[in-house]
Amino acid sequence: MRDPVVEEDLAIIAKNNEPLFHKLDGKTLLVTGGAGFLGAYFVELAAYWNEKYAKTPCQIYCMDTHIVSDAGRLSYLKGRPYFHDLEQSILQPLPAGLKPDYILHCASIASPIFYRKYPIETMDANVLGTRNLLDYAKSNKIESMLFFSTSEVYGDPPADKIPTSEDYRGNVSCTGPRACYDESKRFGETMCINFHQVHQVPVKIARPFNVYGPGMRITDRRVLPDFFRDAFDGKDIVMLSDGKATRSFCYVADGIDGFMKILLCEFNAMPFNIGNDAEEVSMSQTAQEVCHLFGDKNKVVYQISEDKHYLTDNPQRRCPNLARAREKLNYKPRVMLKEGLARLKSWYERNR
Repeated sequence: MRDPVVEEDLAIIAKNNEPLFHKLDGKTLLVTGGAGFLGAYFVELAAYWNEKYAKTPCQIYCMDTHIVSDAGRLSYLKGRPYFHDLEQSILQPLPAGLKPDYILHCASIASPIFYRKYPIETMDANVLGTRNLLDYAKSNKIESMLFFSTSEVYGDPPADKIPTSEDYRGNVSCTGPRACYDESKRFGETMCINFHQVHQVPVKIARPFNVYGPGMRITDRRVLPDFFRDAFDGKDIVMLSDGKATRSFCYVADGIDGFMKILLCEFNAMPFNIGNDAEEVSMSQTAQEVCHLFGDKNKVVYQISEDKHYLTDNPQRRCPNLARAREKLNYKPRVMLKEGLARLKSWYERNR
């Protein structure tokens, strides 16, 4: 059964994009990493569209190895004629008979704790998996492919490059503890752009900025799940930094809305920032917001991580310039942090 918070989010996204989403009717959609945080949201959105709006349902193929994802999140869809679960690596050839019209390439490991644990797997998904899909797209007529890059391609921008626009080239270490993720995403973008230039592959590029919300596992080990885990356990919220670094958090429904707009647009090989430019908040402020949701029964404490590389190459500020997405996609984030955190808490109460 679909969670009520997710159901409400999907209803808003579908209603606001009804004319655009009819492009999916009767098509075949492949979502790699389809059981992960963002991938599962796309699967659920497509399923919701089939049930509420589609003239002819789209076929949804969910591909995942479940190395860090929740294998049970989409179990309620099993048995529905339009849903197909594929437990395989994106490094393998696509199954015979699968002919996707649209590809959402979400397969990756985005949590720093886990991509440092699985650096080779992370690079393989971002480079070899992306190459596998681009080769397929070159040889088969697809309508669109969306590559999920990251705001981490910008590294740690100087103050005069914040908000950060897509033309900033980045300041990224190729040898540090985050390089397996950051640099493989950068090379993934390079492959996408060249496959479009040389082979006219209709590939799009999204650069998400700190997307969070329902569906993000509380064991994900990114900062917001860690804050909520401490709060639900009745413990102090532990900050493994001085709390001064800032982020612009983007609620998942706003992110998915933007990503779908990119997938279905005509702007190939053009990177788009997707995030929320209305709020740039410190990590200390964010932790305090979580405390408020629990009646201020917890307090924020500051500690030093036992992991000596925990903060290595950690960006001090992160805020997107959304001018390109606003102008070309009519993208506008709607959910601010206070509301988004409350919706995430509600989801955790039922799915923790």
